[in-house]
Amino acid sequence: MAGVTRSGYYKWIKRHTTPSIKQSEDIEIKKKILKCHKKLRGIYGYRRIQVWLKATYNLHLNPKRIQRLMSELGIKAVIRKKRTYYGKKEAYVISENHLNREFQALKPNEKWLTDITYLIFNGQRLYLSAIKDLYNNEIVAYETSRRNDLKLVLDTLKKAKKKRNVKGILLHSDQGSQYTSRQYNQLLKKYQMKASMSRRGNCWDNACMENFFIRFTEGVFSFTLLP
Repeated sequence: MAGVTRSGYYKWIKRHTTPSIKQSEDIEIKKKILKCHKKLRGIYGYRRIQVWLKATYNLHLNPKRIQRLMSELGIKAVIRKKRTYYGKKEAYVISENHLNREFQALKPNEKWLTDITYLIFNGQRLYLSAIKDLYNNEIVAYETSRRNDLKLVLDTLKKAKKKRNVKGILLHSDQGSQYTSRQYNQLLKKYQMKASMSRRGNCWDNACMENFFIRFTEGVFSFTLLP
């Protein structure tokens, strides 16, 4: 150890053998990511895992960090194969984010959220479309289907119309192809509802709906995994 003091040597050893604070945090976060991945059977990508970690552990993490940790763990979401569409492309409609993360409603039927998620049972996908009232978090209407298509979304909206007076309601969604379609927006106009859409790729703009799907999915899988 020429030129190195004994105390300096031991400090070097400690620095290179003891995990840093960030490394220790990463280890704990990885455990939680694996828990989510296993519990929900790998259906969530890093963005939805980000929402899950916040909802479950109140952890506010950068999505890039979660993506990096998932890569280090060698896990990723189950990705559905996209179908090739050979028909004529339709013009799409993108609405402003009128909700703007104001998730409180002063009365029923003032602000609604909608989205689609999917569950996997015995290797088969079942898609769930739901509409939620922000006033009391009630699920106004829902539909399930083996197909993630426009009909699923339209049927959900039509069911909600049969249950409630929908005139003037703000209905917030993401920018999925079903919600930007001409047919969906024409139906909103017919019902005199106001469309609102999240910014592209920003799951936090529809966080309350994401949280519902997280809790619902956890409940379903907890039930199906019972002996």
